[in-house]
Amino acid sequence: MGISIVLDVMGSDYGLTATVGGAAQISLENSNVQVILVGNGAEIQDALLEIPHNPANLQIVTAENCVFQEEKASSALKLKPNCSISVAARLVAEGKGDALVSAGNTGAVILSSVQYFERLEGVRRVGLAAVLPTERRRGLKKDPFALLMDVGATLHVEPRDLVTFALMGSVYSQIISSNDSPKVALLSNGAEETKGSPEVVEAHQLLKNEDAINFIGNVEGLDIPRGTADVIICEGFLGNVVLKLLEGITELVSDLAQDAYDKKWIWKVGLTMLSKELQKLKKLTDWKQYGGAPILGFDRVVIKAHGRSSARAIRNAIRVAQKAVEGELINKIQNGLQKIKE
Repeated sequence: MGISIVLDVMGSDYGLTATVGGAAQISLENSNVQVILVGNGAEIQDALLEIPHNPANLQIVTAENCVFQEEKASSALKLKPNCSISVAARLVAEGKGDALVSAGNTGAVILSSVQYFERLEGVRRVGLAAVLPTERRRGLKKDPFALLMDVGATLHVEPRDLVTFALMGSVYSQIISSNDSPKVALLSNGAEETKGSPEVVEAHQLLKNEDAINFIGNVEGLDIPRGTADVIICEGFLGNVVLKLLEGITELVSDLAQDAYDKKWIWKVGLTMLSKELQKLKKLTDWKQYGGAPILGFDRVVIKAHGRSSARAIRNAIRVAQKAVEGELINKIQNGLQKIKE
């Protein structure tokens, strides 16, 4: 039997051009995946008229409205009980889809998942992950990314929550990155096991004794782009700050290079000579090739795509969801949590 991916097509920064476009690409490439498009039915049909697609692999489910990126998620969901993300999550909860994918409002995706899905046994806090390009992994053409978790689903966590994040992130990396023994680290202000908050120090001691996790100790912020670890664990407040900082630096470097190219002839010549290397750098830091990152801890596969996802990024997010379902992500996380509990 094929796999059904439920895609919330509303609420992304680039609208249906990106979301429906990504689903249309999948429909032409993979007959084993059916994509259920949830949103404004008439607008979805109009969008499909403009692009090549295989209608046999697409299904449309109409929703009344959507939660926009700038809206407060909790208030919007109360006012719009049948918005696209709620309808999409409900379909997955009812077993009509195997995974949920959305590029919409992050808070709305998390809250809708909380409403319709169950937390796995042993999970107190779910974690939102992010994929980050790293220097050391650039030779791995199929997956040049490391996983950072949590980046926004939590404000404060207990030591046991960090251990749970480590297990879930490790299993996810094994399946999605085809990494048999991903290196897992705690994000701290020093490599010594006594460094960091009390929660990090205690989590360090707990992780040292977990055979199911390839724990390599603490890493600092500078180790993240170096690729020292495959999975980096932290609480959501810190993770979100790190994520936004790295995204900002990447955009700043790109803007500075463009500004230099436009201003001086000699800089233009130099940058032209470096164009091949700059293209490599651009490809290395292009998160669109990955597409989406998971919200881990629920009993369903949930992939959150970036709000600025292109059609290519949405296509890749759907592929990630497919791989997670085929790799039995949820069952393997549950089995891993059981081993930790024992």
